Amino acid sequence: MNMQSHAVIALLLLSGILAGCQEPRRKSLVNFSHLEHLTERIDLAGTKVSIVHIYANYPDYSWTDAKDSGPEGIACVDDAARAAVVYLRDFELNRRTVSLERARRLLDFILTMQAEDGEFWNFILADHSVNRDGKTSCKSFGWWAARGVWSLGLGCRVFREVDSAYASRLRGAVERSLPHVRALLQKFGKMEQESGYRKPTWLLYGSGADATSELMLGLIEYYQVARSRDLHDRLPLAHEVHDAIVRFADGFQTMQEGDLATFPYGLHRSWGTLWHLWGNGQTQALATAGRVLGDSAMIQSARQEADGFYARLLAGGLMREMDLADPASRKEFDQIAYGIRPMAVGLLRLYDATGNADYLRMAGLAASWFFGNNPAGVVMYDSATGRCFDGILSATEINRNSGAESTIEALMALVELDAYPEALRFCRFRRMTSDSLRAEFVSPAGERVTLHLDPVNKRFWFE
Repeated sequence: MNMQSHAVIALLLLSGILAGCQEPRRKSLVNFSHLEHLTERIDLAGTKVSIVHIYANYPDYSWTDAKDSGPEGIACVDDAARAAVVYLRDFELNRRTVSLERARRLLDFILTMQAEDGEFWNFILADHSVNRDGKTSCKSFGWWAARGVWSLGLGCRVFREVDSAYASRLRGAVERSLPHVRALLQKFGKMEQESGYRKPTWLLYGSGADATSELMLGLIEYYQVARSRDLHDRLPLAHEVHDAIVRFADGFQTMQEGDLATFPYGLHRSWGTLWHLWGNGQTQALATAGRVLGDSAMIQSARQEADGFYARLLAGGLMREMDLADPASRKEFDQIAYGIRPMAVGLLRLYDATGNADYLRMAGLAASWFFGNNPAGVVMYDSATGRCFDGILSATEINRNSGAESTIEALMALVELDAYPEALRFCRFRRMTSDSLRAEFVSPAGERVTLHLDPVNKRFWFE
């Protein structure tokens, strides 16, 4: 780190201290203790980096390797990238410099796991070698690359004001991946059909809107840097990335079905004919892109899912997945934190784009899943330890392990919610009575609020 960077961080520390002297800060629900327990500093290919151990099992929560698909490894880009996003956003919102440094160490790991051609490996093994052969780790441009680009793009924007040299390195890593984005978009406009549904082939995995939403979040962050006046040499790339965001958004909108009055009520399909709650970040990506690009159609697409589908989920209860080619295939369980974050944060980004406070209330009600408003009636996130249980398996069974994904996704939602007191207020509400079009929620203090859906007039409201 250069002298200029030290000086900037010193000023940030001082400003944080002075701000803290002015008024007491509300106690936060965010606790990084368990994430720090999962984190380890290692030497990887001659570079000091941080990794996040993938699993930690009840009751002692010691580290456990991943073995779901053969000997996968001890840590992966998937989790490190998401953890970096959490820490970067914590620094942006709360100016905690320790979060900035934690993010840097994780980004160093992600940089090390990127190949020269812009693709990424995912897992490292117990001996700290890269797993180059596993099907969940091989060098590719898919899920873990999408998350890698998301963290690198956000890191590029955040570090730009603190350490321009490091930001430039992160920017270069994003740019190494752009040829793979170009390769996807060579198929722009080409559709395939499955059970009567159109599939835009220019998304990851041939129609993976879920994975592409996380790639798009990274491109949005990169775009905000590349379009800056002091980076004229990057303006052609900014225009290219702008167009990529627009075309990916077009793919999401192609995979949107129904509206508030018509099944399936405005949801964005995840992949093929399948919708699933986990990782379905299209509303988050569309609302963010719509605000940054000034594109009202993107914002409207996000609103359509929130107004018609998210409102129904909040009123009638969450589910895991559904195949639109066979709606009777609907499954309620299991439910995981990775299903809640895209919904809750997507609603916050929709509030940012529209100013409609009803989306803050919906975001809080979505996040109330962490605090007992769920089919099992169990508090899933413990603010005293920073642990989030790994899932709800049925109305009576909880997976009490607390691995990286659940921990990080819970923190990602709560770091964002912490900036919106109105949303946080609704995190403690529980649904008491409901049907598909009306639900009453009650707070621990006895405050009541009712969510109404009106299919005839295609609107929802609270009273």
